[in-house]
Amino acid sequence: MLKAVARHLLHYHRWYLSIGVAITLALLPHRQSQAPNRQLEEVRERDFLTVVSRNTPTSYYEGRRGPTGFEYELARRFADHLGVSLSMETKSDIAGVLKSVASGEGDVGAAALTLTPSRTDLNFSTAILELQPQVVYRRGLPPVDSVEDLVGLDIAIIRDSGIGGVLRGLQKQFPALSWREAADLEVADLLQRVEESELVAAVIFTHQFTLNRLFFPGVDDGVTLGEPLSMVWAFPADYGLGLQREANAFLASLRRDGTLNALIKRYFGQEDYLEYVGARTFIRQIQDKLDDFDDLFRKAARETGFDWKLLAALGYQESHWEPRATSPTGVRGLMMLTNATAAEMNISNRLNPAQSIDGGARYLREMMDRLQEEITGDDRLWMALAAYNVGLGHLYDAQKIAEMRGGDPYAWPDVREALPLLQKRAWYSKVRHGYARGGEPVIYVRNIRRYYEILNYVDRSKQQFFQLNERAESGESDDGSQYDRIPPIL
Repeated sequence: MLKAVARHLLHYHRWYLSIGVAITLALLPHRQSQAPNRQLEEVRERDFLTVVSRNTPTSYYEGRRGPTGFEYELARRFADHLGVSLSMETKSDIAGVLKSVASGEGDVGAAALTLTPSRTDLNFSTAILELQPQVVYRRGLPPVDSVEDLVGLDIAIIRDSGIGGVLRGLQKQFPALSWREAADLEVADLLQRVEESELVAAVIFTHQFTLNRLFFPGVDDGVTLGEPLSMVWAFPADYGLGLQREANAFLASLRRDGTLNALIKRYFGQEDYLEYVGARTFIRQIQDKLDDFDDLFRKAARETGFDWKLLAALGYQESHWEPRATSPTGVRGLMMLTNATAAEMNISNRLNPAQSIDGGARYLREMMDRLQEEITGDDRLWMALAAYNVGLGHLYDAQKIAEMRGGDPYAWPDVREALPLLQKRAWYSKVRHGYARGGEPVIYVRNIRRYYEILNYVDRSKQQFFQLNERAESGESDDGSQYDRIPPIL
């Protein structure tokens, strides 16, 4: 009797299930056919595009000149292409980005995502960029030149980055290959763990290492793994294909006119970091160029209260004293002012050296004046220079981190230690302005201080040289040979 009842219930269960599947299959094509452009139409109707990303240097973050990042730049251009405004939302990990898009909360996922055909709840764009997995390992260890060298090593990767699939493919040939996957870490966190011997190696993408390597000199690059993966955008699968197709057409147009390659080169084509130039090279620049701008730096210094040599050091760090210098991101002139900063300082021509130096000096003074009154002495100057580079918002965030770590938020040494932590999600998620390339202002200030010291030395040497010449010409010296008229060179 019980068996008969069970068979009866099972029969009806299967019948209802088959009816449900039939209805679903019947309605889904109908909905898609009736509204193939549903998502695109909704975006245009509400007049904004919601892009879900991550707060990382390769995707989207707040830079010195406002929001920036490779995928932010693409998203902004895509929104302009659609004729709508752009709304950026961030998630803490890749899984969160994909979930948000699949549910329809976001229109587009743009967070260094890799093509994942197994995801039936998502559609993907055409390839935007090739992502090459690469091993990085602690410098000083035997080189990692082959996959076999990885066997037995303590390795970590970012979960859902696509690299796990590459390693699983290699594991078929090398069964002993193993690794750990972390969802709560960023690339900078992995590199730090490698440098500090918590990990032997990690696998990230080559462009990620390029952007971060300056800050982790104890990490070396090893073998590349497998074929490059495709960076793509993700779209919800249940809202029509209109937006996806529009994105593909947009990306195709960027490829044709060279814009996409230009953006790739701007963000990933070279190691974008500040590099200290040797003292001799700098002194040659002093001899070759500084006289052309000496009076302008002195005039700006008198009007803003700075030492003219500090302003000259700042100008050299920014542009190597090139009046027509232009960065890929649009800052221009000897002091590399943004359009917004130039407008704020009432500068009409950023390529005019006098205007640029005047505007840069006054902007640095504004940074100084907006710092808390508790910051005094040289600490105030170094923090103002850091703010000139990374922005006041991120400097305030670093002060907060310094305080959270038990340091003094008004002391440059403690803030200097906190700034690089803005690259780590465990810290930047706790502050207002999010991710920043916080290692850069540390190097930036260090370079300016070195240039300033050299300029002070050269200036003192010139003064001594002229004094000795005056004494020699007045006959005060018994042996004029000791006053050879050659300025000292370091």
